[in-house]
Formats: sequence, structure tokens, C-alpha cells
Amino acid sequence: MSQSLSWNRKDLIDVEPLSRAEIETIFTAATAFKKAMNADNMKQPYLNGRTVVNLFLEPSTRTRLAFEVAASRLSADTITVTGAASSLTKGETLRDTARNMEALKADIIIMRHSASGAPNYLSKVVDIPVINAGDGSHAHPTQALLDSFTLLEKFGSLDGKKITILGDILFSRVARSNIICLQKLGAKVTIAGPSTLVPKAFEGMGVTVSHKLQPALEDADAVMLLRIQHERQTATHFPSIGEYTSSFGLNKDRAKWLKPGAIIMHPGPINRGVEIDSELADSSQSVILQQVTNGIVVRMAILHLCSCAYHKQAIELPN
Repeated sequence: MSQSLSWNRKDLIDVEPLSRAEIETIFTAATAFKKAMNADNMKQPYLNGRTVVNLFLEPSTRTRLAFEVAASRLSADTITVTGAASSLTKGETLRDTARNMEALKADIIIMRHSASGAPNYLSKVVDIPVINAGDGSHAHPTQALLDSFTLLEKFGSLDGKKITILGDILFSRVARSNIICLQKLGAKVTIAGPSTLVPKAFEGMGVTVSHKLQPALEDADAVMLLRIQHERQTATHFPSIGEYTSSFGLNKDRAKWLKPGAIIMHPGPINRGVEIDSELADSSQSVILQQVTNGIVVRMAILHLCSCAYHKQAIELPN
């Protein structure tokens, strides 16, 4: 079924350049793919004959697997390359690695990298679409989009909704992308955690900053937990894990501060017993596993839309 959807971007590097209409186009496509998936129509033909390369130069489970499943569901051939298995370990430059992939007739490159800006650089080096699967502390656009898609499934609209993001904001690319995406969709964002991880400077992004947990939670429609990003920290930003948990961990008693109907989110991986108790992570309030499932259909939508833009094809979606 051909849709009158507008999408002109061959790359997805960040949420920031996207208009609300473009975000809604992604969600329209994701909704169509989810309906087809729920009807057991798992395979779609839209990337048949194309090769998608997952260039994951930083560890990942959910994001890498979701992209692999998404590409497979679109009938693409998929190849995953990790840092340890690439010629980057032999001194090859990122530019040469990418250009060789293009010469080997890859059609799309999905990239995760520890350096902020690496996917943007790559998009200037190759002609084929580049999708950012997370770069340093900068951005994780597909995670933010699937999070907003999950919230919209629950609430219908995000206009005026209060979303609290709790945890390590300073080092989180997920937090940055979510702040931008949620605000574009009309949500009011509060960020909360210790002052060392939630500096007042974030107020410049138009968010409310809170260093006290109860006021951050009590009128929230959703709370999004983030793990501590130890791999990106160069110093200790709180005395101990135990002290972080005692002040900012979400447990059964603190969950009582949430209003009825509030939902609990987490992009993963979860450190159970640190930022959230297992009982809450597995509770009826939690949409953590729905986020994982939605990660497939949102990434299917992005791969399909960027491929259509690159090949100047009309956007078709399943009935």
C-alpha cells in the first residue's frame, strides 16, 4: 500500500533536526509494521536484495539485535561487524572501513561508536544511508524514538504530559535524545538525580532540574530510569553505588509517590537493585519489554524510510 508520507532524509544521525511531522511519519510507519507483525505477517519485502551492515564498535545487546531483527523482517541480508573483528584493530581508519563496505555493495550502515560525532562524520564519507545506533555521550536517536512511540501507545498524546528522567543524565546519550524528542512532541521533561550527574546547566535545554526524588516523581505520568554510565565516567560522581541507591533508587515505597496510571521505563541494560528494584521492573506499571518490542518496528520504519529517500522511491507500507 502506497502512503502519502513525506520523508527526505537518507540518514538518521540525531533527533534534533527532525520536525514533529517527521517524527510522526516514523511512528505511522512503525504502527503499520507493528500491526503486520501482530497479524503474524512477519516478513516484509521492502529491503529485499539489499545488504544492511551493523558496524558496532561499542558493546550492545538490545540495539544490535533489534536492528538485526528489523533488517531481517524487511527481507534484507544483514552483516554484523564488531570492533574486535574489524580491521580497525590493525590500524585501518574508520573512513577506509566505511568506504570498503560501500565498495562491497553495502546498502545501509548502522553504526555505534564510542566517539561523539562518528556517525555524522561517516555520513559525509559515504553516499549510502547511515543510521546512528549511539555515539559517545551525544545521541541515541532510535532509542528516543522508540521510547516516545511506547509512551504514545499508552497515552495517545504527549502534549502536556510530565516525563521524569531519573539517573545519570550527564553521561547519557539516551537522556539527551529523549529530552529533545519528548519536547518536540509536547511533553514537559523533568530530570532528576544527584547534582553531580544532573547539573543545573541542563536547564538550558528547557527542562526542570530536580535533586530531590519525591517532587520529581509525584506528578509524573512516566518515569524513565537510567543506569550509571560507568564506562564514560573519568571520576566517581557519588560516594558509592549503595549511597546512590539509598537516595535515588526506585523501590516499592518510593513508587507510591507516583500517581495512579504512571508508567515505568528503562532503556536497558537494567542494574537491578541499583536504579530500580526487580519487583518494579517486572510489575504491571513497567513497559520495559514493550520498549524492546517497539525497538524492532521503529527501527524497521527508519530503515525503510531512509532507504526510500536514498533510492527516491515512493513509501509503501503493509496494509
